Amino acid sequence: MDESVWFDALYLPVVCPIFYAETLSDLSKEMKGGKSAAEEVEKIANKFPDMGGTPCLGHMDLCIGNLLGHPVSMDGRIMTPGGYPVKDRGKTGYVFDSFPEVEAFNRWQQGEFQFVEDNLARFWRASVSNLDLNKQAEVFRSAGIDNKVCKSLDDVKAIASEIVKASKPFDQMALLVHFLNIPHEYQQKILKRWSLMNYPPLARFAPYAAFVLEVELFFQIAVASKLIASERPSNRVDISYLFYLPFCMIFVSSDKLHRRCASHFLRGDQEFVWGQDLKADLARINERHLALPEATKQIGVLSFANSPPKEAGFMTTELWDRHMSPRWRDRQEIRHEMPKSSPNLVATMKKVGDAPPAKPEEVDMNDIQSMVLKRMVRKKKGSWFQIHKDIKNDER
Repeated sequence: MDESVWFDALYLPVVCPIFYAETLSDLSKEMKGGKSAAEEVEKIANKFPDMGGTPCLGHMDLCIGNLLGHPVSMDGRIMTPGGYPVKDRGKTGYVFDSFPEVEAFNRWQQGEFQFVEDNLARFWRASVSNLDLNKQAEVFRSAGIDNKVCKSLDDVKAIASEIVKASKPFDQMALLVHFLNIPHEYQQKILKRWSLMNYPPLARFAPYAAFVLEVELFFQIAVASKLIASERPSNRVDISYLFYLPFCMIFVSSDKLHRRCASHFLRGDQEFVWGQDLKADLARINERHLALPEATKQIGVLSFANSPPKEAGFMTTELWDRHMSPRWRDRQEIRHEMPKSSPNLVATMKKVGDAPPAKPEEVDMNDIQSMVLKRMVRKKKGSWFQIHKDIKNDER
């Protein structure tokens, strides 16, 4: 549990919709050792990063939006759902209410599950169990793509990239509609926009949708070439996490399929980190901070832990050096006193957060002066106060 506190404090975790669905699906899972499925979900939910965990829009919504002309950032920024503009004293702000996914995990921490969630869990697990990966693999094999053509995942990536980037645009679009199962009600709008742009290649027309298609083709070709097992339907779900690579800097996983495949889709400024290695590093950071004075620990991790240890030997420190601005080393690592918040700043945040949504014509989205994200943070998690021990529930 303590490692999850430091993961939340020192990283900005991206919460994929798939993680929510997979966690929920455990409600219908047969557990070993006498433990109930609800207890297992509650255990996972208790590790949820409630200080910084940020849900990301689903890849299908992003793909459809991208195909309809909405830009999708692919440089490590999280595509956060929801939010609305507000006006406060003539200035534009943007407010994100508590995310539904976060609220669900908060309930699950208490062992509270809604009836619809239980049914959804059963449907999800049944759907995964019934996946037939061999059926699509046979289509590729009949087209001559098999383990004689693809002897490695490098070969698979080369073919997938060639199809997405070098094949005829109409073939690219047909594959996209097929593999992503684009709903019929969007197809005409997408094709109209595409025709008005004179049918550009998919990678230029909708870069994120092209990325998702490439990952999908990579998986299907790898299965056809027997480089990814077709006997495990869960592989189909696991590969879907790669759809969210554009929205992170570090991809952390303890899944062997991810370790084999992720490197083929990482940007030059990204890296894959084996989950067990990071967990061990966070355990060492935890041990280091347990030696702090009690008075320091009581002001809360959110206040006193400003950065990872600055000395060598910590993986998290090395990751910060590679992916953060060098200025992070100028920060005070441990604050032994509660930072003084400006009363004016706190009042402004509350005003912005409580302001009603503004009409589109009332705001300039290119001139946002403030942003408020509403969160419910547990006061204590594991051994640690996440916020000051004296903060009352209505002040969180």
